[in-house]
Amino acid sequence: MEIISILLILLGLCLFETITSIDNAIINAEVLSTMQQKARKWFLLWGLLFAVFIIRGILPWLIVWMTTPSLGPIGALTATFSSDPKVIEAIESSSPVLLIAGGTFMIFLFFHWLFIEPKNYGLFGERFFHRKGVWFFAIVSVFLTIIVWFALQKNPMMAFGAVVGSTAFFITHGFKQYAEQSEKELMKKSRSDISKIFYLEVIDATFSIDGVIGAFAFTLSVPLILLGNGVGAFVVRELTIRNIDRIKKYLYLKNGAMYSILFLGIIMLLDSFGFHIPNWISPLITVGIVGYFFYKSKSEIV
Repeated sequence: MEIISILLILLGLCLFETITSIDNAIINAEVLSTMQQKARKWFLLWGLLFAVFIIRGILPWLIVWMTTPSLGPIGALTATFSSDPKVIEAIESSSPVLLIAGGTFMIFLFFHWLFIEPKNYGLFGERFFHRKGVWFFAIVSVFLTIIVWFALQKNPMMAFGAVVGSTAFFITHGFKQYAEQSEKELMKKSRSDISKIFYLEVIDATFSIDGVIGAFAFTLSVPLILLGNGVGAFVVRELTIRNIDRIKKYLYLKNGAMYSILFLGIIMLLDSFGFHIPNWISPLITVGIVGYFFYKSKSEIV
């Protein structure tokens, strides 16, 4: 893999992880503000290690291992750097299942934001779709039916992968809804710092799933995903500590994250059906979209 391609992938991974974790950083900052100094330091140190090495470390490795069990645990970690034809063949044969699952998850995530989630309207048409929120479940159901139909023509396991992707979305969405309902209660100072730390770890694990799954649109290399997502997690930690109030002023960063998710989901779906997309496309799209919405946000800051 060429050094320029690797650097582009790492840049895209870091930026994507940071942008998709802004909501997580805001929640962390608000809950940490009600905790004692000792508990804050403990979470910001050990919580970061847990987020990077346990959640963002184990999850991508586990996904590759599960989709390609013949590689074994060590092989799943080093597979993409191997020149063994058998290893390359195993990865290529199983990647469509992983990619269609991830693509379905990402598309569902975008449609949920577009139709249901409250937002600052950054593009023409967003207000219209938000007012038609009742159509979300119909849209994603029809979308899943179409994807499964075409996948069955190619590989039944791909159809199963699409269903797994939709299932993963609704499971993580349920956790996020619970988090939103629990946050007000946890903001009370009467709750123990230990309970708040456990809450933050669960929330971080839930939010990290979006970034980890989206990372496979950039590369199937687990080591690169670990590095890119790890740097992104560190940036999120710094935002939590220092600049969270300033970040809130950038009204359209979430829009940029969600449109990135849409395009990365489309790329994953196209890849799963055999359309070869160059590695540099994903980071370029991510940088372009996020850059546009960053500029749009900055232009409105008084």
